[in-house]
Amino acid sequence: MIRSPEEAAIIDVRGWLDEVAGHTFMEVTRVPLEELAGWRADPVTGDIRHRSGRFFTVEGLDVRHPAGPVTAWTQPIINQPEAGILGILLKRVDGEPYLLMQAKNEPGNPDGPQLSPTVQATRSNYTRVHEGRPVPYLDFFREPRGRVLADVRQSEQGAWFYRKRNRNMVVEVGAHVEAAEGFRWLPLRRVHELLSVPELVNMDARTVLACLPPQPRPPSDGLRGFGALVARSRLPGGPAVHATGEILSWLSGLRSTVDIQARPLALGRLRAWRRAEGRITHDTGRFFEVIGVRVRARGREVGGWDQPMIAPVGIGVAAFLVRRIGGVLHALAHARVDPGYTDVVELAPTVQCTPGNYDHLPPRARPPLLAEVLGAGPDSVRFDTVLAEEGGRFYHARNRYLVVETAEDPLPGHPGFRWVALHQLDELLRHSYYLNVEARTLVSCLHGLAHADRLTAAAR
Repeated sequence: MIRSPEEAAIIDVRGWLDEVAGHTFMEVTRVPLEELAGWRADPVTGDIRHRSGRFFTVEGLDVRHPAGPVTAWTQPIINQPEAGILGILLKRVDGEPYLLMQAKNEPGNPDGPQLSPTVQATRSNYTRVHEGRPVPYLDFFREPRGRVLADVRQSEQGAWFYRKRNRNMVVEVGAHVEAAEGFRWLPLRRVHELLSVPELVNMDARTVLACLPPQPRPPSDGLRGFGALVARSRLPGGPAVHATGEILSWLSGLRSTVDIQARPLALGRLRAWRRAEGRITHDTGRFFEVIGVRVRARGREVGGWDQPMIAPVGIGVAAFLVRRIGGVLHALAHARVDPGYTDVVELAPTVQCTPGNYDHLPPRARPPLLAEVLGAGPDSVRFDTVLAEEGGRFYHARNRYLVVETAEDPLPGHPGFRWVALHQLDELLRHSYYLNVEARTLVSCLHGLAHADRLTAAAR
């Protein structure tokens, strides 16, 4: 049977992940919050804390957003004030960049190990609060040993994390660095190709990939079609609807004028949330639940632990509308307000929501362009894959990621949206808190489309 290069790459990496899964072990059991070993609810506030005072807490948040479709609400949220490290080592073999990827399982992963960064660790993990084994390759990032290609702090989900941030890093090293058990050097182009495979490349790898500056390509890369357009649009200095300074001014203006207040609130005092049957749920059954899990593992820094997790209700949608303007691909970015963002507003996908959460709201409260994205015909859909979100804090969290091409501007003059060229997105990703984590995933997926097109051309 003759397989395409893409099929062979998927089979190869899946085989390796299955092999690692066979050598390791992870059993995740849902347990009532009251039975979590090492965790307790504060007798006054109800906040859920670890006995060490480290890792994270589950707290309450009181949000007031007078101009929003919902003007006020309360919710549980994860407060993890320490910054972790998400780092990937890069080396070059005959000029081609290779990444040191880890096969890592997390308790919230839907289906076993995923392709993960070289280092993916919170500060509590890498300072060994859990008294477990050291994190491999950590020293390359704590005091970088090699050429630093990317080093920027980025946010995570602003609806579920309160001001969470991680240090996203790529460090180039010499060819002498060996891959330990559970790690593998993979060509950068292959990792990009694998982004189209459902739930294979984890969220932490995707955000780091987005922060990696464009890498030189071989002259015979065979790019054509939409992939060639993506590659051209990443070249610095191309035409753009708005100058980068205009984009930054627009975003700064929103950050200075958006009226949103997010105040800590005791978890036990949330409105419309209840704690019963060992979990915390919303009265409508929508949004998410706070659940407890018990983990037993082999091949991790520690052999077992308990923890609370957020379990979303339903699969989300994150989509970029893209458009060719002056020969350069632009994405329609939305200035999104979430209560957990450090700086109020971040650039998000054109559409980002869980559709079921809006069923009970009037039509005006539904996100703009949701129907257009979900109803897009196959001729305009350039990317469409379900990917899992961070499995260390979220249980079976998934989003359907789409890139949909349009010939028209569906929201001309809308104050909350701007067309941003791909090379401008790359430029903004060199700085903190401009693109949210879902937008960063879509940027990585766009980059991967160029490699997928090259593979298609090679197969012909």
